Amino acid sequence: MFKAILFDLDGTLLDIDMDEFIPHYFRKMMDMATREGYENTEQLVKQVFKSTEVMIKNTNPALSNKEVFLEDFFTHWPYPRGEFIDFFERFYIKEFPLLKEYCRPFPGIPEMMQLIMQKDMKVVIATNAVFPQLALQHRLEWAGVGHFDYDLITSYEVMHFCKPHPEYYLEITDIIGVKPHECLMVGNDIGEDLSANKVGMKTFLVENLLIDKGHGYTPNYRGSLDNLYWFVNFL
Repeated sequence: MFKAILFDLDGTLLDIDMDEFIPHYFRKMMDMATREGYENTEQLVKQVFKSTEVMIKNTNPALSNKEVFLEDFFTHWPYPRGEFIDFFERFYIKEFPLLKEYCRPFPGIPEMMQLIMQKDMKVVIATNAVFPQLALQHRLEWAGVGHFDYDLITSYEVMHFCKPHPEYYLEITDIIGVKPHECLMVGNDIGEDLSANKVGMKTFLVENLLIDKGHGYTPNYRGSLDNLYWFVNFL
């Protein structure tokens, strides 16, 4: 029925409330910056937010999301580029793993992924491409599915677009060599994940941690994670 299945990560494969997680994430970043002698740590958070917004809005295919983020960030941040790129890398290696306490695995997700991996389908972690690969790998491990060999993980190093742009989904299909109508997108965010419908993908809305900001997309399928576990048996 499908040649590829795409999974959102946060709230779909991993039990995490990003409204709770993000303040702890930035507090860790600010604390590390303070320990290393940087000033204006509140401005650091504001600039990461602003540059992330620029990255999300970008539709220039010539630049990766990472390139867009860093170009905007260092236009407004006073510390040397190379020095602070090293800071970010150290943060994701040393501090980001400590945020595990603010999320938990969903029961049954590893078993479901093992079943899917045995099927003749390509499997993509289609999380919004605003984080580096290392941060995504940590969250996949927290979900109990970090050891699987995915066809693509949409990190900001790899991708040139973000959700909910249709180009994000089309880039995925181009990378994995599958047509949009041959894909199923699974996610919990109506605005970001169900926008895959616009390029011809089918969608499954996971309702356990549903995010509905009034975008009005209609899923092809919907239900709880238990319903999803049942559904994938027939793919």
